[in-house]
Amino acid sequence: MHDLPPMARFGGLLATDLRDVTSDPAALDSTGWWAVVADFEGRLVCARFGDVRPDPAPAVAPGRWRGPAPDAWTSSLDRAAYTAGVRRIREHIAAGEVYQANLCRVMSAPLPDPGAADVDALTALLAHGNPAPYAGTVRLPAHGVEVATASPELYLRRTGRTVTSGPIKGTGRTAEDLLEKDHAENVMIVDLVRNDLGRVCATGSVTVPELCAIEAHPGLVHLVSTVRGELPADPRGGGAGWTELLGATFPPGSVTGAPKASALRIIEALETVPRGPYCGGIGWVDADRGTGELAVGIRTFWIDRQATGGPALRFGTGAGITWGSDPEREWAETELKAARLLAIASGTHQPLGGTPR
Repeated sequence: MHDLPPMARFGGLLATDLRDVTSDPAALDSTGWWAVVADFEGRLVCARFGDVRPDPAPAVAPGRWRGPAPDAWTSSLDRAAYTAGVRRIREHIAAGEVYQANLCRVMSAPLPDPGAADVDALTALLAHGNPAPYAGTVRLPAHGVEVATASPELYLRRTGRTVTSGPIKGTGRTAEDLLEKDHAENVMIVDLVRNDLGRVCATGSVTVPELCAIEAHPGLVHLVSTVRGELPADPRGGGAGWTELLGATFPPGSVTGAPKASALRIIEALETVPRGPYCGGIGWVDADRGTGELAVGIRTFWIDRQATGGPALRFGTGAGITWGSDPEREWAETELKAARLLAIASGTHQPLGGTPR
């Protein structure tokens, strides 16, 4: 019986003493400190904790995490299926149906010792082997949520009425690997995020303080932009709160495509399994202070205890496909994004440092 107590860990804080769990985003504008996990498909779990205190990332304890064997990982789309999907998306682009679509695959491996598997122990390994600015853990076994993320990407940060998003598009091993295609991809998604925020923010308040900045992360670099807006009025006065904000922006634009509705239809046709928390939103909200920070659920592991064949560890990887995409290069990008993290989870990676916030 897996009976680890509920907890969450974000931004140097440890949350325990679970008080409430709901799927209603309006709760995030009520009171208390909430951990949030929103699956790509729309399932929302908000968990309010009563005890939230400073606590550094857990130390790595040898043997505490027993991960899958390195050769046990399988992919929902193999190389042939993925590259065929890239070519199909290019056909949709040629037909004028979409400008860009994100094509993803889910990696899975059986857990060798499911009863002892604790995502917080995996979090410790990630913190030391792949530090990330939006790293976190949510452990709610009774609600089917066991997630450890090493996300580098900001989905939504809220400070009072100010909302910020930090879409990532464009990935390479070094800055020299980044192509014109990567910059075009980023600009397209910035336009989409501006439009999404514009649906809920005050007219004229949405700006782009930073466009296509290069950020170094463990083993790779990304192009990152910043989009910011102001929410109107107080929710109690008829303005916008978390319900409206999530309704206007979810799923995140950087992991769907543009136009979003067309990209989502293409994704549904080409991908063979649900993404789950991968490409969703993962983070925390402090309703009392009017603050919160949700990451895009990339570089994210989750335990699926209902998996066919027994409990499994899952991890997603993908790439944004444009007219300029080369199918083999896009496959290689998904491999690059996954390699370091899968090695950490399987215990074969030696830490090399990273980019903590």
